[in-house]
Amino acid sequence: MQLDHSFTVPASPDDAWKLFHDLGRVAPCMPGAVLDTLDGDAFTGRVKVKVGAVQMSYRGAGTVTRDEPARSMLLDLSGSETRGAGTASATVTATLAADPAGTRVRVRTDLDITGRPAQFGRGIMTEVGDRIVQQFASRLEELLREAGAPGARSGTAASGTARSAVPAEPEAVDLGAAALPVLLRKAAGPAAAALVALVVLRMVTRRFRA
Repeated sequence: MQLDHSFTVPASPDDAWKLFHDLGRVAPCMPGAVLDTLDGDAFTGRVKVKVGAVQMSYRGAGTVTRDEPARSMLLDLSGSETRGAGTASATVTATLAADPAGTRVRVRTDLDITGRPAQFGRGIMTEVGDRIVQQFASRLEELLREAGAPGARSGTAASGTARSAVPAEPEAVDLGAAALPVLLRKAAGPAAAALVALVVLRMVTRRFRA
């Protein structure tokens, strides 16, 4: 499954590219992700997602390859559920280019996923990806603003084979909430009308009981 996203950050390509070299600072911007170890261009981490009341945690590893002249980086990622048989692997290519608003970041993801999240089709996965990328871009913008503030210092990134402190538990990304608008659009028509009628009926019933 191939997914394409893009976003703009208010920084020059040189400044944005410099930040993208620091995975220890960039990784926490990704919703649901925690970087556990960073050793050169290799790293390990965890991702937690939820669909409804069901939560899934993935533990995996990856490597990064950079093309300095093109300001492009390639991430090879693979992981598996800590409690389950689901797996996920992805090749992510991020390319930075000059933009009137700062820097345009284009992200192409080749994703292969098994298990419960695989039940979502490409349209829903694209919508979910859009929302996650928007959150990532917003956090990255905050990071860039902090980096440009007077007296700002580089974050305490993971280095060597492990961090000095125990990494925090990641906060689960709600894939169900992200996919809900798409599901409602697909259900437009009689199904949507039935859903609205059910909500109104519940409201009337609650008021009557009150």
